[in-house]
Amino acid sequence: MAGLEECEANLVVYLHPSKANCPSDAILSELSSLLFTYNETFGGVVLAYDPSIRSNLAKIVPGTFPCFGVQLKAKLLLFNPKPDMVLEGEVVKLTPNSIHAVVLGFSSAVIADDDIRDEFKHKVKGGEEVYVSRTHRKHKIKVGAILRFTVKSFDEEILHISGSLLAPHTGGARWLDKNTDEWSRVDSTATKRDTDKLLINVDTSMKNGEQIEKPKKRRREQS
Repeated sequence: MAGLEECEANLVVYLHPSKANCPSDAILSELSSLLFTYNETFGGVVLAYDPSIRSNLAKIVPGTFPCFGVQLKAKLLLFNPKPDMVLEGEVVKLTPNSIHAVVLGFSSAVIADDDIRDEFKHKVKGGEEVYVSRTHRKHKIKVGAILRFTVKSFDEEILHISGSLLAPHTGGARWLDKNTDEWSRVDSTATKRDTDKLLINVDTSMKNGEQIEKPKKRRREQS
């Protein structure tokens, strides 16, 4: 899934002398404090680690509270979603104005009403809330389903994602996987429409530029 990456980091873990008899457990305990928090040094949320001790020798650091530093080399799995990345999460709540999901079991994601395309209509069937596509009746979003959406923003402090369902390749992951031809056709049509609009705007700008230059030329001739 997008947003996941691996990196290698050289670390120094500082331990109390009382941990000298069991440094491995103490090191793992220190590293576990990094889990599921955003770390600016690594540039992402730490999801997993695989450490290896670089040396059996440790450097004693003097001070009021003495400790010894152990040098490590660790492989880290990071999560750092960027705008327009495509993510997937399990739908946990639906309202008439929003869709709520959980990504990787820890990060909450919300798609607000303004970011849900008009194709989807909120309904209540048998006491169960669901979003149903107006054009493809079998394309539904309900609690427990896997939602595919694009990232608008990511709050690093509370690990909250603001998402969007405006793009044709977003929605219920199961339906999208089974109907690639349907949404890819819509996606390519939208891309062509945007390109045509851009060309029209460029052409209009060029014509406006010519209209502005012509009067200037006449004024020179009259003078």
